[in-house]
Amino acid sequence: MKIHEYQARELLAEAGIPVPGGTMVTSIEEATTAAKTLLDDGATLLVVKAQVHAGGRGKAGFVKLCRTLEEVTKAATFMFNNPMVSIQTGPEGLDVTKVLIADGVDIASEYYLAITMDRARGTNALIASSEGGVEIETVAHENPDAILTQNIDPLAGLHEYQARKMAFDLGFTGKQARQASSIMMKLAKLVEDTDASLAEINPLIITPESDSQPDGQVMAIDAKFDFDDNALFRHPNIKAMFDPTEENASELKAAEFDLSFIALDGNIGCLVNGAGLAMATMDIIKLHGGSPANFLDVGGDATLEAVTEAFRIILADDKVEGVLVNIFGGIMKCDVIAEAIVSAAKEVGFTVPLVVRLEGTNVEAAREILKAAETEIPTMQTADDLEDAAARVATAVSTVC
Repeated sequence: MKIHEYQARELLAEAGIPVPGGTMVTSIEEATTAAKTLLDDGATLLVVKAQVHAGGRGKAGFVKLCRTLEEVTKAATFMFNNPMVSIQTGPEGLDVTKVLIADGVDIASEYYLAITMDRARGTNALIASSEGGVEIETVAHENPDAILTQNIDPLAGLHEYQARKMAFDLGFTGKQARQASSIMMKLAKLVEDTDASLAEINPLIITPESDSQPDGQVMAIDAKFDFDDNALFRHPNIKAMFDPTEENASELKAAEFDLSFIALDGNIGCLVNGAGLAMATMDIIKLHGGSPANFLDVGGDATLEAVTEAFRIILADDKVEGVLVNIFGGIMKCDVIAEAIVSAAKEVGFTVPLVVRLEGTNVEAAREILKAAETEIPTMQTADDLEDAAARVATAVSTVC
């Protein structure tokens, strides 16, 4: 599960990690009011930041530095009335329904800091760089030596000496090194306490020296968190941060029926049981020149109602011009799928080509059910194997096009 930046800032602040002040708003009027409050309190620079579950906001023009109330209002008006399009959103972009109005801070230096899973080692890893900011992906690609890594023992956690060494390796000195290592320790504890799969601070900054901060202050001014969905039952406070407006509506509907569904950009809908078989099905569709419209795993024990809903979700996608059903019946019985196909035909109708490949438990009963329904589903074809099924649906879709 992902959360917004303003929520990530709240978690960091609760963990004792310094962050600038700010307020999340949901309208232009609220943005103006929040900005006035911050300016009246002495702020001289404000940052207006769109809150969406996608990166590339700065380059897309959805992070604005403002010094006056008029500039904040103008920035908020733009963000609330235009979709944010970045390399991570696709050409359609994302609608902005929340905006963060935050204190701006002067920056002397920027760093990158994150904790995520090192899947090769099976442990969390602390990752850092002295070249933080919007180009961190470029740094990782062009100068991988600038990325420092410290594996975290799953039992002992991050040791203080490891955090201090990382701080010194990044170039921190004196009190700044103590501040940076303290932030690393607090971030590691926060990740452990919340079952986060990713905690990223980018950038972690040092402010210039001042009368109030003669050594400068190390603080986080942007953050991103992902959480393990399977652990959310342990964290009702984290689960409450879920924003359904940032998720695909079909994926949310599928989750209600315990279906694993991910929307894709193709035109051939897929209904498969088993994640591995679903991946193989998508691969062979591509091999035959087709393009999958979704990943959909109905699992091994889906009910007739759930499978019927799966067909509803697939057929609700306007891009879908054909459907491939590929079931290997072990726990999942083929006749349940056949009954669901007939049920979906009656409820939502199949106006696009449908290719069905069934093998396994109760397959003969399933074939009888489908044979009896041929007049109700004139677009249906049955296939002998997956190769045949993929070829049939790819051909049928190309004919429709």
